[in-house]
Amino acid sequence: MFVALGDSFTEGVGDWDERLPNGVRGWADRVAEKLAKAQPGWKYANLAIRSKRLRHIIDEQLEAALRMRPTLVTLYAGGNDILDLKTDMPALMADYEQLVAQLAGTGATVVLFTGFDVKVSALLEPLKKRNAYYNQRVREIAGKYGAVLVDYWCLDAFHDRRMWDSDRLHMSKAGHKYLAGQVLDQLAVPHKIRPKDWEPPAPLSLREWERRQRRWVHDWVLPLFGRKLRGVTLGDTLSPRWPEPVKVPRKGGLKKVAAETSDAGRAP
Repeated sequence: MFVALGDSFTEGVGDWDERLPNGVRGWADRVAEKLAKAQPGWKYANLAIRSKRLRHIIDEQLEAALRMRPTLVTLYAGGNDILDLKTDMPALMADYEQLVAQLAGTGATVVLFTGFDVKVSALLEPLKKRNAYYNQRVREIAGKYGAVLVDYWCLDAFHDRRMWDSDRLHMSKAGHKYLAGQVLDQLAVPHKIRPKDWEPPAPLSLREWERRQRRWVHDWVLPLFGRKLRGVTLGDTLSPRWPEPVKVPRKGGLKKVAAETSDAGRAP
């Protein structure tokens, strides 16, 4: 039984697929499918919802996960808290450790992730020290509780802008696929996921760079600040993608499950 906890990183934002719940696929779905292919019988639940803070994950996802008695749990949490300058980082990581302790106490294999140093804007450079502190503590906690660590910070492939969605904060389909391969490698699960064999990205002209900056500010930055002013998030109206365990078929994967669920919902 595999249960995935967290926010947009684990929900799958950036790996868009309208045929799946919440319109995304993501690395966790891909890991679940490869687990089932390597060893039939795996069940999978994904409780992650975009925009969730650590406190939401503890309050809304932990108890449900424990009830499922997982043998494998993945957790990425705290990234949205880091972006809030009011966050007390030592207190945040103390809560994070308590969450990991409860998950590890089940006897499940726990997979943790450091955060990546996303080069979004010079405006976010002050957050670099906070991210480095977060990563240091995640590494320490992983060692203390015997968790598997995917050191996202060290994955050089993500320095290529094509690994990121247009908002520059979430992985693209290629990024999610690559990360799934990294998780599977850490779990010693066979797979055939390979990095994209891209040519080096073409340098941008000043005009193209300015055009992309304006579009990014218009499409992503201004709406983000608007939501903050209104006190709303993109996850407020969403439910978990796979709130109950589903058995992952070896053929057709989770798209087959989604299609069957959709067909059942249309039945008279």
